[in-house]
Amino acid sequence: TSLGGRRKRGELGQGIGRSRGGRGSKVHAAVADLGRPLRIDVTGPQTHDSKAFDAFQNRKAPPSAIVADKAYGSAAIRQSITDEGAIAVIPAKSTAKVQLQHDPELYAMRNLVERFFCRMKDMRRLTTRYEKLKRNFLSMLHIFAIRCWLN
Repeated sequence: TSLGGRRKRGELGQGIGRSRGGRGSKVHAAVADLGRPLRIDVTGPQTHDSKAFDAFQNRKAPPSAIVADKAYGSAAIRQSITDEGAIAVIPAKSTAKVQLQHDPELYAMRNLVERFFCRMKDMRRLTTRYEKLKRNFLSMLHIFAIRCWLN
């Protein structure tokens, strides 16, 4: 039977996928200077981090520096950060042909996003992802983000 022009709904559209550990999802976040979340996105666990970078572009006021881990170290991502007028503080992968330098003191600020994820994991509902629909899970993440901004 015809779906009447509707797209097929499934786990991939809901940010749920499969990895070696089983079904799951991956939360991507951009945080401000005090560890308060600015943008949040959800993908399946099999999705590479660099594929989610597009959701974090086009800010009204770009920051002076963007600190990210090695997964975001592609030339295209570095160029888009530079095009926005920010400094890319991303270490090069150990297998990179050209080892680019980064500021280790600025890179130490990456602990802000790690602390955000540690606080997020304290909420059992977010850790186990009770919500099947992506919009509901994002809503719970936004409620958590509001709590972060209020505390």
